[in-house]
Amino acid sequence: MQSQAIGGSMQQRNFEMIETNGVTLRVVVEGNGPLIILLHGWPQSWYLWRHQIDPLVAAGYCVAVPDQRGYGGSSSPHEVSEYTILKLTADVDGIRKALGFDTFKLIGHDWGCIVAWNTALLYESTCTAVMGLSVPFWRVGNATINPKGFDDKFWYIRHFQNEHADDELNADVERSLRILSHGLGADSPPGTWMEQLSYPSSKGLLDVLPEPEVLPPWISSEDFEYHVDQFKINGFRGPTNWYRNLHNLNSMTPQLEGKRFSQPAAFVAGTDDDVLLYDINWRDWFVEGFEDLRFLELVDGAAHWLQVEKPHETTALILRFLEEVS
Repeated sequence: MQSQAIGGSMQQRNFEMIETNGVTLRVVVEGNGPLIILLHGWPQSWYLWRHQIDPLVAAGYCVAVPDQRGYGGSSSPHEVSEYTILKLTADVDGIRKALGFDTFKLIGHDWGCIVAWNTALLYESTCTAVMGLSVPFWRVGNATINPKGFDDKFWYIRHFQNEHADDELNADVERSLRILSHGLGADSPPGTWMEQLSYPSSKGLLDVLPEPEVLPPWISSEDFEYHVDQFKINGFRGPTNWYRNLHNLNSMTPQLEGKRFSQPAAFVAGTDDDVLLYDINWRDWFVEGFEDLRFLELVDGAAHWLQVEKPHETTALILRFLEEVS
């Protein structure tokens, strides 16, 4: 176990390097009690959950927050095939095994949501509750990669299928993260992220998003510096490889077609999250996938990064869910 001072607050965090599933994962592990695993998404690290860790520990949980494979201090294999949904979900259950727990509750955000939803379905006997933030569950199909009617327009998921798409982001990591944070953040007007569909497909991702002059109000310069440093370790290759496996997600998990979640579940998103614009009728089909959906809440004034944009409200909803399912 390593103890390390983090960010502007110089707070100490305890990291464990967990060997599982052919990789080494750097995982914040703190507290005692039932196991809660928190999964970040793209382009983030464990640090996205910095406001939630202490309240969950204080509530009596053992909290494990990994840098998922490809990110931060964890292994970052080069090969695209190392980032399939089967490997990503096995990593999560591997954390449970390494920490010596029989069961765990799981909360994911963004791409971490996709991993969390699929982990809950694939590891039904060990994952006893699941909560998603920002990305509803759906069976990813070709329409996700190639939106109908936009064949000649820029779409980041299709763009990421290009083997060298991450080179643009790696050229200036600080600038890339500044633009990406703003593009989906509450400091940008709703719809900013979706404006990329008005640009030709020949553009790069950083060409189709506005570049902010200042950092968003929900991240300090010290916190942003730490965020950038985590991406400078391995760059964007591993994280972008997650997108390069979307085309085979369904074919690798045919047993999940039509399967409903048996565990207690909940979903939370920001009212201004552009991800919810991918399908404006998402509520209609989303709720049908659960046998025990405890609640669906939208956090007013939050966009995609609700853990840091509205930390108190988000943490309260997480604690509410955990109390209900304990």
